[in-house]
Amino acid sequence: MAQEQEKDLKEKDNNKKEAESTQGEKEAQKEKAEQEKPEDKKKPEKKQEELSPLEKALDDKAKLADQLLRTMAEFDNYRKRVRKEKAELILNGAEKTITAILPIMDDMERAMANAGKTDDPKKIEEGWELIVQKFHKTLEGLGVTKIDTKDADFNTDFHEAVAMVPGMGDDKKGKVIDCVQSGYLLNDKVIRHAKVAIGQ
Repeated sequence: MAQEQEKDLKEKDNNKKEAESTQGEKEAQKEKAEQEKPEDKKKPEKKQEELSPLEKALDDKAKLADQLLRTMAEFDNYRKRVRKEKAELILNGAEKTITAILPIMDDMERAMANAGKTDDPKKIEEGWELIVQKFHKTLEGLGVTKIDTKDADFNTDFHEAVAMVPGMGDDKKGKVIDCVQSGYLLNDKVIRHAKVAIGQ
């Protein structure tokens, strides 16, 4: 009986040793695998080091050619997009201006339709004055301003001389005497010079 118990203990002891040894082998394999991993990572570096200067140059050339092709394609797309946007601006650029002016056109049509219904010319004149004032405000909203000519010095940047008026005195020499046609600025850029008569 004691012998059987001793035999069982030996078997258990052997099984335990086998399990420990299997576990030890597994750990050793794991450590080995972990040690091999960094070497695997280093392999591409070795491959790069093994490339000859010619192979490196060809590789760089291929990369640059690909980059150039991509850049050219992007630029071509950009050029097409800008061309399309420019064409749309040319076709529809005046949309804002026309939309702002249409209500004034409506007022003018109403004034013309009602002109025959009244015998008082003063009312018709007042109506047209209101339309003109509305038109000036609309132009100002679009960035269009009238060039001021009253008692202004003659300036070729803003004025165009159409007449010289002699005998106005020294204080009026080189000054705007009369405005024949109004001039206008669009966002501080002259779009039409004011036609003026100046003192001589």
